[in-house]
Amino acid sequence: MPAAIQPMIITPDLDRLLRFYQELLGAQEVSRTPEEGPAFFVDLRIGDSELGVVSDTSVPLDTPQRILLSVAVEAVDDLLERVESLGGETLGPANDMPWGQRVAHIKDPDGNAVNLTQLI
Repeated sequence: MPAAIQPMIITPDLDRLLRFYQELLGAQEVSRTPEEGPAFFVDLRIGDSELGVVSDTSVPLDTPQRILLSVAVEAVDDLLERVESLGGETLGPANDMPWGQRVAHIKDPDGNAVNLTQLI
């Protein structure tokens, strides 16, 4: 069963959005990937919650959806087999990422972006 659901915001201007949440809500940076050089992901803690901020300079601000859910699960591949039979869409196979997760990108039946993640 899922251990955690983390909302993530996709932004073309990572620094601007980080500054907004840090100054408005006192968000604290928990981690960034990669640790050196320009980040494409920053994990923020706001109170007892975490918010992921993903950098994608190709996404215009008027894109209808720039938020996705990242769901920590025990076995990505087992769940990936069930996505389409439940009305969702699989966007490709699961991949092992250099930051220690196996990740599958899917869409729920309404077209919402969801990442299924598993620690490896």
